[in-house]
Amino acid sequence: MRLKTKYFGEIECQETDALRFPEGLFGFEEEKEFFLLPFEGGEGSLLCFQSAMTPGLAFVAMNPFSLKPDYTPVLTAGELKTMGVERSEDLCFYTLCVVRSPVADSTVNLRCPVVVNDHTRQAMQVILEDGSYHMHHLLSEFGRKEGDGPC
Repeated sequence: MRLKTKYFGEIECQETDALRFPEGLFGFEEEKEFFLLPFEGGEGSLLCFQSAMTPGLAFVAMNPFSLKPDYTPVLTAGELKTMGVERSEDLCFYTLCVVRSPVADSTVNLRCPVVVNDHTRQAMQVILEDGSYHMHHLLSEFGRKEGDGPC
């Protein structure tokens, strides 16, 4: 299928690659289907949730583990059941970003990740009960530290 996108122009996608959000995303409950598209040069950590219905609606997302390797999101028993898994570790997690200039002022939402069951293609956004994660973590919080590699 042909998909008109906010960041990539018109692209070819397989309908089977769509992620289904039965409840939509917070504030966008009517949007039930998205494609997860990688940004070139993002090395799989910088992605885009592109609406299948609305070409101008796309959310920049990141792999939270690339920012915070000790990120440990835990879903409730009800959320796990809805997602069709027994453990949070059986799901993929993505954090939504608000991109600003300069980029270090951009924020990621570790409190409300998007979770994806890669086998069923079902997805949902959750609010984690763990109070140590917030909705507005500055990207600069995750900057390089002494001894880190070049990224």
